[in-house]
Amino acid sequence: MTLFDDIQASAAFLKDRLGERRPRIGLVLGSGLNDLAASLSDAMEIEYSAIPRFPTTTVSGHHGKLIVGSMGGVEVACLQGRVHAYEGQPAEKLGYGVRTLAGIGVEILILTNAAGSLRSDVGPGRLMLIEDHINFSGVNPLVGENDDRLGPRFPDMTDAWSADLRELAQKAAADAHVDDLTSGVYLMVKGPNFETPAEIRMMIGMGAHAVGMSTVPECIVARHAGLRVLGISSITNLGAGMQGGALTHEETMSEGARAAIPLRALLERLIPKLGAAR
Repeated sequence: MTLFDDIQASAAFLKDRLGERRPRIGLVLGSGLNDLAASLSDAMEIEYSAIPRFPTTTVSGHHGKLIVGSMGGVEVACLQGRVHAYEGQPAEKLGYGVRTLAGIGVEILILTNAAGSLRSDVGPGRLMLIEDHINFSGVNPLVGENDDRLGPRFPDMTDAWSADLRELAQKAAADAHVDDLTSGVYLMVKGPNFETPAEIRMMIGMGAHAVGMSTVPECIVARHAGLRVLGISSITNLGAGMQGGALTHEETMSEGARAAIPLRALLERLIPKLGAAR
């Protein structure tokens, strides 16, 4: 079986379960952001473990469910949790959920994550639109033989993070009175350890504004598949050496939950705008 065959099997199963529902917008929820799925009405939940060939997550705070529901009258397919490279998953599995969403008809993808800030003036609780990324993880889900049925051998990443979608998100934030929205460059490391202070200083020098352990492989796969991508980081902490005390996953979860409040307000205004976008 090829990766394409696996994706087809997963997508066929979901199409059968969803019936006439064909969401055009996909949403991936990061650490501490699971409760955003509660914004969806008329929701249908499917455990990842029930979907043929679909990888399951082992990380605390990632529930491992696909939820399809409506927000502002627009159908959304929500991945409640993701798999990470540090879990030992092969690179091709890091974008499997995104490829499956594309297989059921998703055209616009919203990627969310919890991230550490590399800017002292952007602290926990803030939201950052991803305008570009640096892949410092050593992981790329496109490595290996390319299957042209999934996308081109050499996909362009010039507009990896859609400027048009960011403009709509900024308008939605204004409508929702989310005043602390910023934008910047997201840098991905493999993890699972948090970064050292020296590494944080290096990342700042490279032009990054936030750091995390996910999201970039999903963006790469989405662009490979022809999806338009919007990214939003929930800032949960300052980078190592920029604040007192040790960094913990518990802090990531609690601060992610706090940032979910403005993110939910933004998404409730944004999703209807995206539903009307072409």
